[in-house]
Amino acid sequence: MEIKHKKCLIKYNDKLFSCTTSIAMELIGGKWKSVILIYLIDGKKRYNELYKLISTITERTLSLQLKQLEKDGLISRKVYTKKPPLKVEYALTSFGKSLTPVLTSIANWGKIVANEKGEIIE
Repeated sequence: MEIKHKKCLIKYNDKLFSCTTSIAMELIGGKWKSVILIYLIDGKKRYNELYKLISTITERTLSLQLKQLEKDGLISRKVYTKKPPLKVEYALTSFGKSLTPVLTSIANWGKIVANEKGEIIE
């Protein structure tokens, strides 16, 4: 697959980008967004489930990243208030699910790097 690169200006969410890759990285870039999204591929998760799965993230960072992913339309947040205790679940939206092949490819490449150049500590 060949991608033609040409100079352009793209407006998305009231921001200007010079490349479509910049838009993608705005949505999933950084240390945690793609990690959160990859864990949600398997299905909805509660906050504490995500926090336990991502052992090196802080609660504050997880909360901020979840809010940003929700704002960008990649995840949904459903609050259950019928019976205590309060329950909140996060899930990929259809827009977020469209990232599944990309995230899976990145994760598979990461496994190769970990096996060839890293040390897996379980």
